[in-house]
Amino acid sequence: MTISAVIFDLDGVIIDTEEVWEDVRRSYVASYGKSFLPDSQDRMMGMSTGEWSAHLAEEVGVPRTPAQVADDVLGQMALRYKSDLPLIPGAVETVRRLGERFTLGLASSSARVLIDQVLATAGLTDAFKVTFSTEEVPRGKPAPDVYLAAASALGCAPGDCAAIEDSSNGLRSADAAGMAVIAVPHGVYPPAADALAGAALVIDRLSDLTAEAVAALR
Repeated sequence: MTISAVIFDLDGVIIDTEEVWEDVRRSYVASYGKSFLPDSQDRMMGMSTGEWSAHLAEEVGVPRTPAQVADDVLGQMALRYKSDLPLIPGAVETVRRLGERFTLGLASSSARVLIDQVLATAGLTDAFKVTFSTEEVPRGKPAPDVYLAAASALGCAPGDCAAIEDSSNGLRSADAAGMAVIAVPHGVYPPAADALAGAALVIDRLSDLTAEAVAALR
């Protein structure tokens, strides 16, 4: 088998937003006099919109429905993106470089409205043949659903795809889908050892990734 497609995660791979998500959600929760649970941040990384909004409403105790929580937080995130899109250095160039050799997809835990806005702002809308949000599949990461959906839409077997991820749940999701996993660990939110163990390749920076390195994975 050979790699014919590369599927990117978005948050933490193309844009450095994990800290933005944490800041927005912590501030939002605090505005209702609540606090994250000890494992809230780790659990929410990779969750779909429906999953993390339910966590904040039902487990953290924000007195809003999950749908209201999602609307509130996504609205605040959209405002942040409009004022300052935190692109990871070299991300746009790496996407374009890999796109010259491979078909590209995107599998993100972000809401559809945020995915579309980020790609438009970054000038990458045309770079990806398919894009999926975990909102559009039954389960969020670490379940493999979003990666399997992307592979299917690309017309590729999962084993012919490489996936680029940074978080524990994202790495687990891509590995569970049967893909060749490329890990780009986040410096502030490093993945767990068990999640990193499933990676076929670990790199320090996305800009270091070459098409030749991807092709050599199979």
